[in-house]
Amino acid sequence: MLFALTTQELMERPDLWEAVHRLRYKIFVEEMGWTDLDRPDQLEIDQFDHDEAEHHLVIRNGELAGYQRMLPTTRPHLLSDVLSDLCEGQSPSGPNVWELTRYAVAPGFRDGKRGVSTVGTELIAGFVEWGLKRNVNQVIIEFEPMWVLRALQLHFLAKPLGYQRTYGNQQVVATLLTFTEHTLGVVRARRNHFLPVLSRGYPGLLGLKQAS
Repeated sequence: MLFALTTQELMERPDLWEAVHRLRYKIFVEEMGWTDLDRPDQLEIDQFDHDEAEHHLVIRNGELAGYQRMLPTTRPHLLSDVLSDLCEGQSPSGPNVWELTRYAVAPGFRDGKRGVSTVGTELIAGFVEWGLKRNVNQVIIEFEPMWVLRALQLHFLAKPLGYQRTYGNQQVVATLLTFTEHTLGVVRARRNHFLPVLSRGYPGLLGLKQAS
């Protein structure tokens, strides 16, 4: 299941908070080479972990398996203030447009074909469910160019906002994804899992494996 937590809710669970920021460090600093984010404590934290950010956590068998962060575009966000060179012209913004950042799947859960794991598709289904419940139908994502085609295959309307650039070890393009209930149906069909993934409340303590 996927849990959507505010920054305050995340901070109230030190086990989740530390797991999130350690996973982000592992993915974005160690794997992707975003050395500007390096910190001696090996926790990746930035100015956008503010009180309006939403954190999506996928928990599998007592472990943090996947993560993504949602940022409102009605205040400064990654594309507007840090990665502005990825956008040609005015960056999309509004209450129906959020930015999806720090999408990460833990190494032990990358089990899918063509680079999309079951945890990864759960994160995708999760942000679509989350958005449709909030009258949000567009997200900005900075990702590798190959993901533009993958998004189209999942029936997102994908619009690149600029040219691809190199960040660390990765080519990145900012893209606006528009989605509907139809998109959610396609994502669920691709996953072969048709029940909602969003869960209420908090997950159990990390490290406590569920009985099989």
